[in-house]
Amino acid sequence: MTPLAISAYTVTSAVGRGRDAHLAALRAERTGLSEQRFEDAELATWIGAVAGLDAVRLPREVAEFDCRNNRLAELALGADGFLDAVAAAREKYGARRVGVFIGTSTSGVRQTELAYRDRGTAESLPDWFDYRTTQNTFSIADYTRSRLGLDGVAIAVSAACASSAKVFASAARAIAAGFCDAAVVGGVDSLCLTTLYGFHSLQLVSGEICRPADAGRKGLSIGEAGGFALLTPGADPGAAACLGCGESSDAHHMSQPRPDGAGAVLAMRAALGELDPADVSYINLHGTATPANDASEDAAVSTLFGTTVPCSSTKGWTGHTLGAAGIVEAAFCLLAMEQSFMPRSLNTREKDPALRANVLLGARDQPVRYALSNSFGFGGTNCSVLFGPAP
Repeated sequence: MTPLAISAYTVTSAVGRGRDAHLAALRAERTGLSEQRFEDAELATWIGAVAGLDAVRLPREVAEFDCRNNRLAELALGADGFLDAVAAAREKYGARRVGVFIGTSTSGVRQTELAYRDRGTAESLPDWFDYRTTQNTFSIADYTRSRLGLDGVAIAVSAACASSAKVFASAARAIAAGFCDAAVVGGVDSLCLTTLYGFHSLQLVSGEICRPADAGRKGLSIGEAGGFALLTPGADPGAAACLGCGESSDAHHMSQPRPDGAGAVLAMRAALGELDPADVSYINLHGTATPANDASEDAAVSTLFGTTVPCSSTKGWTGHTLGAAGIVEAAFCLLAMEQSFMPRSLNTREKDPALRANVLLGARDQPVRYALSNSFGFGGTNCSVLFGPAP
């Protein structure tokens, strides 16, 4: 693919709002996870909740979109000067020529949960509930486009935990096909009881804080997050850019990854293009801390990269943010490149001896030229995104 410049980006998660908060948390090794305190869920687990969402008020012109997911989007859009960056792009390219590509897995499910709670014994949901602007998967893309004053192509990508990695590929294809000249990509997924109890029913949620690649790992910690990036063509040489995207679908099982990681290998190899795997400086692992996922990804990484390329999972900071994981971890890769800093796998006490990849147990101050971000979802949907300097 033609390199696309990362003209602006922002991220909000349980560790804080904006890039500076995330960099500070990475360096201080300060997690955003806490023991479960979400609504009335009776689960012994840890979650990554974003503070202050109940107090967020959407602008009057988009108030019909009010729900937890879109409030999280609003919080993220307002950080790091992102609104101004998009306004400049809108002025340059025109409102119809800036596309919007947003990943999510649950969208506004929490709003529907509240509607059913409020329904009581009534036969219909309360009048205040609007499926189109909240629960609907397209709600987040529609909200983002409306909030940014854009009126061109807008797409919601819902591909489980690979959703907001795949938006980079969708945007690249749309720009190449001439549907838009620039693109806002991102992802937002917010906490809800459906997610917490759903993953618990699959026996994937840990009762303790998640420990990626650890010998005693017991499962994941659920988090919520939102993030966005502005992609523009004509990247200046050396500027941070999205250089490649690789997608595959191995369809091995609805909720278990293929043990040999063959589908993940295909996605990573496609993202690299002509780049030698040995030239990759750092890999941000999908690294959910479930026994099966970590083992499968390790098999894939070891097959393609051997056992020397530094890699780590950053879910020990944010939790697994599901459909937002791709954009959150893209931001971590960009921070690593900017700061010449590789974060370790937080909470990993003792690396599983069966894992062969070079999982970092300590942070490194070291240049990062090319960074690869992995996002692998249920159903065998795999996506890897390569970031580095534009040629």
